[in-house]
Amino acid sequence: MELQTKVNIPKSSFKINPTDRLLFVGSCFAENIGRRFVDNQFDAIVNPYGTMYNPASVMHSVKRALEGGERGPFSVAIFTLGTNHIYILKETGEIVDNCMKRPQKLFREEQLSVDECADYLSKAVGLLKERNPEVKVIFTVSPIRYAKYGFHGSQLSKATLLLAVDKLVSASSGELCYFPAYEIMNDELRDYRFYQPDMLHPSEQAVDYIYELFAETYFSADAKEMVREWQPIKAALAHRPFNPDSEEHKAFLAKVSAQKEAFLAKWRKSINN
Repeated sequence: MELQTKVNIPKSSFKINPTDRLLFVGSCFAENIGRRFVDNQFDAIVNPYGTMYNPASVMHSVKRALEGGERGPFSVAIFTLGTNHIYILKETGEIVDNCMKRPQKLFREEQLSVDECADYLSKAVGLLKERNPEVKVIFTVSPIRYAKYGFHGSQLSKATLLLAVDKLVSASSGELCYFPAYEIMNDELRDYRFYQPDMLHPSEQAVDYIYELFAETYFSADAKEMVREWQPIKAALAHRPFNPDSEEHKAFLAKVSAQKEAFLAKWRKSINN
C-alpha cells in the first residue's frame, strides 16, 4: 500500500564535495537549507546580503557577492526562488531588494514574466561562470506559499518561476539542474503536520526531510563521510553540563576539543581554504 505520492528525483550529473565552496542565495527556504550546510562544516555562504525572493534580487546578490570577494570563486551555487513579484522605487525606476521599511507609496509592485525571470537567472549564472567556468548551479523553488497574493496568485507566481528554471535547465549541458523541493513539500509532505502553525511555512521536520533528500542526491561519498564524522562531535559540543566547573566536565571538554582538532586536520582543506 502506497501512502505517499513519491517525487522522482533525477540522478545528479555532479556531486558536492567537502572541498567545494558553496553559495546559497534566495528565500528563507535557502536560509533553512543553507544553515544545515554551515552546521555540518561545509564552506558555505548563505544570503550574504539578506534574504532574496525574486530572480532579479538573486542576480543582484550574486553580483555583490562576487564584487565583494565573498570567498569566491564558488564551486556550486544554490538558488531558491520565492516569487516573481518585484518592487520598483518610483523615483529611480530601479528594482529594490529590500524596502528598508520605507513607505509603500514610494514603490510600485510588478511581476516578472517567464522570459524576464530566465534572463535575470541567466545573468546570475553568467557572473558565476566568469569566475569559475566549471561552476554548477542548483535551482529550487520555495514551497512557501504567499497568502498575500491569494493562493491562486501564489500558484501563478510559482508556475512562472518553474517555467523560467525549466527553460534554463533544458538548454544547459548538465551544469544547471533543478531540485524539486516545491514538489516534495506539496506531494510527499502535503499533510498539515509538516507545516508550522501559520500553515504556510514548512516545519523543521519537513525541512530536515527535504535536506536529507538533497544530500542523498548531491553529496559525494566524501561529503557524506565528513557529515557522518561531524555528528557526534557536534552533539558533544552542544552538551550542557549540570556542573560546568567539575573535573569530569573539564576532562570531557578536553576530549571533545581533541576530537574537533582531529576532524579539522582531516578536512582542513575544505574548511579553511
